[in-house]
Amino acid sequence: MPRSTDATTRPEHVAVVGAGIAGMFSALELAQQGIRVTLFERDVPPPQGDAEQAFFAWQRRGAAQFRHPHAFLGLMCSIIEEHRPQLLQAFLHAGARRMNFVDTLPPNLRKDYRPEPGDEKLWILLCRRATLETVLRRYVESFGNIELCNTTYVTGVQTKLRDGQLRVTSLQLTDRARGNAHSEFTADAYIDAAGRASKFRQWLNESGTTITEQRDDAEIVYYTRHYKLNPGIDEPNRHEHEPFAGDLGYLKYGVFPGDGGHFAIIMCVPNGEAQLRAAIKDGDKFDGVCRQIPGLLPWVGPGQSSPTTPPFGIGQIHAVWRDFVSEGAIQAVNYFAVGDAAARTNPLYGRGCSIGILQAHLLAEVLSSDCTPEQRARRYQQLSDERIKPIFDASLREDKNGIKRADAVMRGADRDKASGLKSWLGLAFGDALAAAVQANIHAFRGMMRTVNLVENPGDFLQDPKIKRTVFLYMLRGRKRNARSRVRRGPGRSDMLEFIATL
Repeated sequence: MPRSTDATTRPEHVAVVGAGIAGMFSALELAQQGIRVTLFERDVPPPQGDAEQAFFAWQRRGAAQFRHPHAFLGLMCSIIEEHRPQLLQAFLHAGARRMNFVDTLPPNLRKDYRPEPGDEKLWILLCRRATLETVLRRYVESFGNIELCNTTYVTGVQTKLRDGQLRVTSLQLTDRARGNAHSEFTADAYIDAAGRASKFRQWLNESGTTITEQRDDAEIVYYTRHYKLNPGIDEPNRHEHEPFAGDLGYLKYGVFPGDGGHFAIIMCVPNGEAQLRAAIKDGDKFDGVCRQIPGLLPWVGPGQSSPTTPPFGIGQIHAVWRDFVSEGAIQAVNYFAVGDAAARTNPLYGRGCSIGILQAHLLAEVLSSDCTPEQRARRYQQLSDERIKPIFDASLREDKNGIKRADAVMRGADRDKASGLKSWLGLAFGDALAAAVQANIHAFRGMMRTVNLVENPGDFLQDPKIKRTVFLYMLRGRKRNARSRVRRGPGRSDMLEFIATL
């Protein structure tokens, strides 16, 4: 039985629901503090063997984005490197690759590069999620105070009011291995890491609380196809070809290099582009579209690579933010959410894993402190507002700007035409910033700090040196600066004419 929830002590036993990346890191962080963890996962374990078998054979129905590419950014990587160096070595041993800040520098900036404090956090890990999850899962299983339950999944919660506060008293479980037998499980605290499909908000709302939610549609569909470089073919050099990520207005695209010669190509298409969406569901047409884009051609040109999956998509892409302390009221004092169950951003930006790991780190800090359950609930919400909400807000702004750009392209409107002075200043600043980032090492470093989430998005623009640099670029004029954001590729009408011939 759990101890009194009024105790000014940390919980001894925590239940974590969902063994995805956020859930497993939550379990690790708590176990490191000496807290006993029971981790529930409804999907089957990874198959025995290496990352190849995990990618192609593991049935991860609970993670809709499992086979879509992921960006493992500097925020996530620096936390792992600082707190779990053995785990990092296990990732690298399994084939993951490290790309340091200096590796991202284009040739014109590399000659000016001098290491600065903080550069060591601006690195990314290149691998498939299946590789990362397989290694992480086996690492988690090595901890004696973590129990991972793979045949029992959560189908409900029991709650009660005490001293005017709603508390989760137990989880309702269904055990597939024993003929769908039902049972209950109690702990001192409960962490929801069940992702997009989490039902905790519904269950708790049915119990009489109100977990408020902000939800905004990104109005895109996200398509992926995986490939492997052919024998004897080297990975294209990112600095010797056209950029292999870009925005054509009607289509966003990008290459995600992985482990073992594998890579993925994504295409993000506005909901309204019905003809293009229909085309890229077909493998041959997907490849054909890729070959019309100069930045993708070095990867999928004749003889370069072979597809390993058909194209597949994910829709219902929303920015979601949930508040668990609303207007001062705690919705459930011993319930916490991490990952997509708490905050969800457009996967195009690659921020989800870093957000989930940061939340796991913050929550473990809160739960390991000697304070009351009410204080823990308020502290976790405060840290989420301070550390996670700025990332969410920036992602939402990017979504809304993307919707406007896509709409302008579909209408044939001039995306660069300002509607007034404020609009002109915004466009001029954006063009100047893009030009400065490509030509100035200090501006490039600042942008990469935002990209890697090692500081709040856009904080680098408060740097006086970067402000001056961008202002000087504004004086060059918009027409010259606009060249910096041009991504070569066919216009919308040319692309639609092309796919009509396929």
